[in-house]
Amino acid sequence: MAFESLTEKLQNVFKSLRGKGRLSEDDVKAALKEVKLALLEADVNFKVVRRFTKAVQEKAIGQDVMNGLNPAQMVIKIVNDELVSLMGSETATIAFRGPGEVTVIMMMGLQGAGKTTTAAKLAGKIKSSGRRPLLVACDVYRPAAIKQLQINGEKQGVEVFSLGDQVAPEEIARQAVVHAKAHSLNVVILDTAGRLHVDESMMEELQRIRETVRVDQTILVVDAMTGQDAVNVAQTFEEKIGIDGVILTKMDGDTRGGAALSVKATVGKPILYVGMGEKLSDLEQFYPDRMASRILGMGDVMSLIEKAQENIDEEKAREMEKKIKKATFGFDDYLESMAQMKKMGGLSSILGMLPGIGGGQMQQLEDAMDEKLMARTEAIILSMTPQERSNPDILNLQRKQRIAKGAGVDISEVNKLVKQFGEARKMMKQFGGAMGGGRRSKFNLGGLKLPF
Repeated sequence: MAFESLTEKLQNVFKSLRGKGRLSEDDVKAALKEVKLALLEADVNFKVVRRFTKAVQEKAIGQDVMNGLNPAQMVIKIVNDELVSLMGSETATIAFRGPGEVTVIMMMGLQGAGKTTTAAKLAGKIKSSGRRPLLVACDVYRPAAIKQLQINGEKQGVEVFSLGDQVAPEEIARQAVVHAKAHSLNVVILDTAGRLHVDESMMEELQRIRETVRVDQTILVVDAMTGQDAVNVAQTFEEKIGIDGVILTKMDGDTRGGAALSVKATVGKPILYVGMGEKLSDLEQFYPDRMASRILGMGDVMSLIEKAQENIDEEKAREMEKKIKKATFGFDDYLESMAQMKKMGGLSSILGMLPGIGGGQMQQLEDAMDEKLMARTEAIILSMTPQERSNPDILNLQRKQRIAKGAGVDISEVNKLVKQFGEARKMMKQFGGAMGGGRRSKFNLGGLKLPF
């Protein structure tokens, strides 16, 4: 995920401060020099970095900090507060019109930023909140964009309005609003055309759409991997068209994340959402305080809880807990737990929200809980019959050979998994209802360490 390198560097800076009983002004300045370098390497706008470090230094060398009982923690708190302030302090949301009125949202951005997919993701979010969105294909230059929007709209259960590629975008927008009113749809999302770079014809087209229909919200979609270029793009769109909010895409990638720390500070417009993956559900509300917490390696427990509530079936979770306590779980239950983790974004997504997990630690944990090994384990289990999955005791040599062949693995891997699974069940039977009450050990099953 974005910021891994920055998180690790900041944690090293704070570790050096914690080793000191008292902090001198030179200690703070030396630490902030490292913070400044870390932010610049993360591709944060240099003007933003300069303002940020100046603000932290002014507060950190105050008497309350220097003479405090734990000055290192005070410095960390100041850095955290300034990061939150940098990204907007308060969570921003899209402003919708009242009941019975249609809210028109215009999506803008350069080609390749993920605008069309993001429009569909946003439509899904809006639909889940109880509103009735309509996606509108205004990109008449790329027939593939219209098709992509139609496919994603169908997946989200959201209607897509299109007049093909021979009608002017502003006319498509006008007719879409008429259609929405006639069919009791109250949010219109216009997916406009992108370009490889900002040009006058693009801006003129967006202006014509604004002149033709009443646009309530203009949302700029920006690729987080473009770093400082994202700031330049945002500034141009703000000057020519005006921006109400920003959505950052590809925040799950190997990006330095500087755009998230620069856009609000330079353009003055809030980040509304961040794209955290390719799935249509991978769009997260942007919380400045939670993002600051992630950057500083403090985790994001609130987002993890919300993600779990959205994706995990509580009834299934309770059933699983009962089976674990009674040691009656089978391989099907293991597959179910794997599926739940995938719904939450996979191992990397979950680890990234846990407190104290920095870049190096993240890599170690991912290596220990090898997802490729887990995928092989899944293939072995799926090669079993339903009867074998629910009752592993019937697995004889002949059955194991058939399973190994079906999964494309050596029989030794099947034997190892079955043996580990059997030991886990024995261990749980031994501990019985004492789970969570004191004695705990760790057991590695297919690369996944389960606390039993």
